[in-house]
Amino acid sequence: MKVREFASLFKPIAESPQTGRLGRCHNIQDLRREARRFLPRAVFDFVDGAAQDERTVRRNNEAFGDFDLLPRVLRDVGEVDLRTELLGCPSALPIALAPTGGTGLIRTEGECDVAAAAGRLGIPCSLSTMSSRSIEEVAAATQTPLWFQLYVVRDRGRCREIIQRARAAGYRALLVTVDTAVTGGRERDLRNGFMLPPTIGPRMLGQGIRRPRWSWQFLRGRMPTLGNFDDASLGLRDQRVRVRGQIDPTLNWDDLSWITETWGGPVVLKGVVSAADARLAAEAGVRGLVVSNHGGRQLDGAPATIDVLAEIVDAVGDRMEVLLDSGVRRGADVARALALGASGCLIGRPFVYGLAAGGTVGVERAVRLLEGELRRTLALLGATSVGQLDRSFIRARSGAVPVGPHAAAAEPEPALEAGR
Repeated sequence: MKVREFASLFKPIAESPQTGRLGRCHNIQDLRREARRFLPRAVFDFVDGAAQDERTVRRNNEAFGDFDLLPRVLRDVGEVDLRTELLGCPSALPIALAPTGGTGLIRTEGECDVAAAAGRLGIPCSLSTMSSRSIEEVAAATQTPLWFQLYVVRDRGRCREIIQRARAAGYRALLVTVDTAVTGGRERDLRNGFMLPPTIGPRMLGQGIRRPRWSWQFLRGRMPTLGNFDDASLGLRDQRVRVRGQIDPTLNWDDLSWITETWGGPVVLKGVVSAADARLAAEAGVRGLVVSNHGGRQLDGAPATIDVLAEIVDAVGDRMEVLLDSGVRRGADVARALALGASGCLIGRPFVYGLAAGGTVGVERAVRLLEGELRRTLALLGATSVGQLDRSFIRARSGAVPVGPHAAAAEPEPALEAGR
């Protein structure tokens, strides 16, 4: 092999959504295939994998198809407006980027690249407690509204410090993850010997050799660590021991008061799939919920989030904002969630696939694909704004979870206006 040919192996994917690999990606599954080509197996499995038999992650994706969309015709849909507000933040789309841990393992700039993309897209972005870049680094990388995701740790002094850092850095909402009392049984990671922060041992080195474009970025950049727990006096092994032992399994409803008091802003619970828990959250005075099963990465056998969304909205939707994540792969999935009463959706794997496929531009590509699909879906439904979507546009298939009552659907049909 000539030197020039060898060097070409290390060139990054073309940074343009119109050309090269990204230009040939026309949906999220296409981006997933590109991510698989770019990442070593252990890293791809960390992103793509879920708990145990992975039934819940499959159900997340499939369950959207159990809800049919009901189009209305002969309506003027010449202009479709996707703008909305999520947790008090203006957003160009009813989509926000979910918190994802260890993103610096995908691209060296990690969460900074993701936040920069969110800024260009005009949508909110969430940062994980387990991020590779620090709270302050990510805040400096974007002007977009930022939300901080909190894992409550045993050391409450450390927990308060993290909350206060996020508040001081200008994060707008606190997403408290409540479905991780223990870590789910992620068997792909166990087989690969994978953990965060990663150890670059013989197995990872061997996989990295087969993925030279991924490896090259770390040869000329920094290795991923846990940015919000980073301590120059600790090695990777000690970081892992510290973090693994810190997640607090005793977290309960009584803890919400000091979390809310320390934060001093909107608090949202992420990881609720029960209407009973949603009612308790409303009684506790939290601002909102993210109906989430952690992308199927925690309890395998938990219900698909779209299946429980209507029940939760009916229970608390008049008292708090309800968002959804887990399983969104199409713009039509977002439309279904909105029609069932969610104010918006968080996406995780879709933008991480994009990040792997093309860095910042790949993240933008992932969201733009969903945006185009959502805009087309609204037009085909006969709706011109996301606020018009209600349960009159959706129907559960036979045997699926019923969508239940909905005030908007029960109202009399408005008189048609000329050209509407």
